[in-house]
Amino acid sequence: MSATFSHWDYAQFLLVSQINYTQTYFADHSEQLSHDRINRLLRDEKLTPHERRELVHEEVIPSEEGYLLFDDVVLDKRHSFAIEVVRRQWSGNAKAIIKGIGVVTCVYVNPELNRCWVIDFRIFDPERDGRRKLDHMHEMWRSLLYVRQLPFRTVLMDSWYATTQMMQTIDQAGKLYYCPIKCNRQVSLDPSQPYQRVDQLAWDEQQLDHGQLVHLKGFPKGHQHKLFRLALSPSARSMWSPTTALRIPRMLCVPSTPPAGRLSSFIVRPNNSP
Repeated sequence: MSATFSHWDYAQFLLVSQINYTQTYFADHSEQLSHDRINRLLRDEKLTPHERRELVHEEVIPSEEGYLLFDDVVLDKRHSFAIEVVRRQWSGNAKAIIKGIGVVTCVYVNPELNRCWVIDFRIFDPERDGRRKLDHMHEMWRSLLYVRQLPFRTVLMDSWYATTQMMQTIDQAGKLYYCPIKCNRQVSLDPSQPYQRVDQLAWDEQQLDHGQLVHLKGFPKGHQHKLFRLALSPSARSMWSPTTALRIPRMLCVPSTPPAGRLSSFIVRPNNSP
């Protein structure tokens, strides 16, 4: 450990510790540090999103075919009673409402190298800043597109962010996107036909394999998406994913590698094989 203790030393402790991550446990296993010294560091020093972006800037290997993944995670703090940003919220991992810290994340993926980097994040704290998760995503999106100008081709995002406005914003920037949508999202096979819930669409074998063109409610007339139905479990639970990549002839649903974003643990990839 370095003579000058920093949050990087604490980060190394978190990486190597297998059973306990508390300040007391760290102090008990360090000859140089006391609990009070560790507590002062964590109280006074902060790793802001700006610092995170600066630190990772030299590490990212960009690709014109890159992916941006927007997702969120809840850090479990159910035993905490003093941390200000802890609030009760839904956790996808716990499948329940728990006490935790919500973090909206942006991950950059280089598909050619199969590597990923967390390049930005925001703390979800609506009681203090009044910002929604979608507001945080939009802020990170604008920073990446107009300030940092990191090359990428495709955006992957959870259904929480798949609003008509956000999808149109990505479309206007000339980028592709894949995102699951909720089962009650309104779609039609033709503008002249009435809209219906996406989970009420009929699918034949060819459409399950190649997708089908649909119109999502709220988009301009004539704006088409290719919609895929992806099986998530043997119990016939499905996910519906629209994309603006209309020319992709065939899709496979494969486990995401590396694990850079939940998106129901799947990334949709093109497959041109018959």
